[in-house]
Amino acid sequence: MCPIDNPSTFDDDDDQPGKPAIQGHGNYMTTGCAERIKAEIKDLLYVQRPDMVKTVAWAASNGDRSENADYHYGKKRLRQIDGRIHYLTKRMDAAVIIDPVGQRKVAGDKVLFGCTVTVENEQGEEKILSIVGVDEIDPALGRISWVSPIGRALLGVHEGDVITFKTPGGEEELEIVKVEYLPLD
Repeated sequence: MCPIDNPSTFDDDDDQPGKPAIQGHGNYMTTGCAERIKAEIKDLLYVQRPDMVKTVAWAASNGDRSENADYHYGKKRLRQIDGRIHYLTKRMDAAVIIDPVGQRKVAGDKVLFGCTVTVENEQGEEKILSIVGVDEIDPALGRISWVSPIGRALLGVHEGDVITFKTPGGEEELEIVKVEYLPLD
């Protein structure tokens, strides 16, 4: 699951950890991620926030607000929703949206952002990795950030090349077996 798809990541603070701002670069994301962010903003603005405003108004009409749990929870939840809207809007303002399928025409067998790469390690084990933006990282699905050590090592190489990159356990070598540009949802 994409971190932006998880509503439990709401935070009162609008600067969320794990989302680096790369100086001089935009917020690269695939078209699928951009659509998910837009859908979340729309849901927050037109469904969740209006529902919570109604709840807060109802709770406020019940009288004494000092011991009114519904009122206090509602106000806190509104701050969380507003913070999330602000955060997502800032992410979209800095967005550089890239269609992985459109990259195929430019790249051929060269690894670019949005690419899905099949790699083979020194033990002969194959992995499928997709190079995505920081809002889309999901190791379980093989989605790695373009700013991660392996992501940076893969960018610009071609099918058949061998790369070496540093890991906490030492250097690792991977052969690029296959380069594809597939739609990422």
